[in-house]
Amino acid sequence: MSAKLAVTLCGLLAGIAVSAAAEGVKPVNITRDLPRVEVLHRGIKTVIERNPDPDNMVDPDYSLTSRPCPPYCIQPMQLAPGVETIGELEMLNYLQRAGRDDSVLVIDSRDGDWPLRSGVIPGAVVIPWTELHPAHNDPDKIADILALRFGAARAGGLWNFENARTLIFYCNGPWCGQSPTNIKQLLAYGYPAHKIKWYRGGMQDWKLLGLTTVPAK
Repeated sequence: MSAKLAVTLCGLLAGIAVSAAAEGVKPVNITRDLPRVEVLHRGIKTVIERNPDPDNMVDPDYSLTSRPCPPYCIQPMQLAPGVETIGELEMLNYLQRAGRDDSVLVIDSRDGDWPLRSGVIPGAVVIPWTELHPAHNDPDKIADILALRFGAARAGGLWNFENARTLIFYCNGPWCGQSPTNIKQLLAYGYPAHKIKWYRGGMQDWKLLGLTTVPAK
């Protein structure tokens, strides 16, 4: 076989392979009929979608399987009576609402450099779990968060949560106790259970599914 013929055949085979690969490429949608979701993150339109690369790997920060317990213990599926545990599709719905509806707030409870290292879910605000815990923050500052950020009202020594926001918490994943700690503390304050939602999968599952994150503020 001549060198010229060999080159021609190689070119034809390469073209066929590329064409076949292109025809076999499938989109990496969120669901069958939902390719992406648009949310507002700090007032800016942001698209949430899955990483289109089928060879994409999970962030190394979330590839460990055996973190020491305590403190990194597996959390129950139902955290407390009346508190709904949600998945990614429900989370996306709340994220869409959060940018346009003042009655909804999605909260990243992670502390330290976790948000800086791994980013945050678009549409969420970072309120480290320590800011809501009386062992780590001044009670008056916690009261300010309840009133100014969560929409609760205080009359004397009692809290009124009738017009308080629906809060959706997440942290690092099913092994993370930061958002569960916040949720239990809010319930102790009297925050209505039906106004608290928990994304148990957290950043672990979010990244495992290749969903969009954005840099922390």
